[in-house]
Amino acid sequence: MILATGQNKCYDSDGREIPCYKSGQDGEFQLGLKLDLRFKIYNDYIILDVLTGLYWPKRANLFEFPMTWEEAFLAIKKLNEENFLGFSDWRLPNRRELRSLCYLQAKNPVLPPDHPFEEIFHGWYWTSTTAAINPRYAWNVNFGGGRMFYSHKEDERMVWPVRGSFNFPVTGQISCYDTKGQKIPCENTGQDGELQNGISSPEPRFEVNGEIVKDNLTGLIWAKRADLANGLITWEEAFEVINELNQKSFAGFSDWRLPNINEFESLVDAEYHSPALPLNHPFEEVREFYWSSTTSFYDPLWAWALYLEKGAVGIGLKRGPHFYVWAVRGKVKDIK
Repeated sequence: MILATGQNKCYDSDGREIPCYKSGQDGEFQLGLKLDLRFKIYNDYIILDVLTGLYWPKRANLFEFPMTWEEAFLAIKKLNEENFLGFSDWRLPNRRELRSLCYLQAKNPVLPPDHPFEEIFHGWYWTSTTAAINPRYAWNVNFGGGRMFYSHKEDERMVWPVRGSFNFPVTGQISCYDTKGQKIPCENTGQDGELQNGISSPEPRFEVNGEIVKDNLTGLIWAKRADLANGLITWEEAFEVINELNQKSFAGFSDWRLPNINEFESLVDAEYHSPALPLNHPFEEVREFYWSSTTSFYDPLWAWALYLEKGAVGIGLKRGPHFYVWAVRGKVKDIK
């Protein structure tokens, strides 16, 4: 239930392309769900993403101008009143739905090379998910490079509506907030907290077995201890830490790896912050930010990182000791 990032090449800390063999990088393993013929022309104006189950307008610049978060919901409400393109169930995508389009071996736009979309703005698009760390802000995704961060709800961003059932996990958000960050009733808001579109987490989500934790939602197995290097390290050093774990058969296994950025983001529960993990998670020594095995194609001197205190997906310069290291093993569960 995790999408492949799309990354199929590997890079060193100087941004140079290198052979992927035994690099431990995302480009070597290419784990996650993918389809060669992912997008289907539903009609002249709507595209079906067969992998996620979502229907998107072919035009990604539907409203032509950026707007505030509140204006985005009003604009989509008007679409539904007008039965836009024959449907009245359009919505603002949640953070996982919107980010599901990102393909991290591309830039400007960060979409698969054979995508059928038109008029894509290489900047920020709103999601329906509020930033729990500061509810006056909401999550947005950048389609130039793929970052996911939050912006003040009174800022202006582009809007790309969506419809259909999402074949991947919910964000976890169950609360709704107004522009001032005040909690409000969710009914008829169109917010992520109302719609909760996606697959719900099983109970229990996490199973602890000694030094490891199984995520029953994704099928991945994580180290229970979330700071395996005892401090901040460089990207290259993160792979060295993983190699040492495998040499020692940490917790009885020798197939540990640095998670790709989509595997990392799968841990995020958008209802919470500091950390942005599900309530009562079993992990220990959870830190603020983590290296992933995925290079930024926008600038290969940088690698993707999960800012776990916030739930943000950002980047960090590979050469610097900027982030912590966490380990994962196993393959993601398929769609059921």
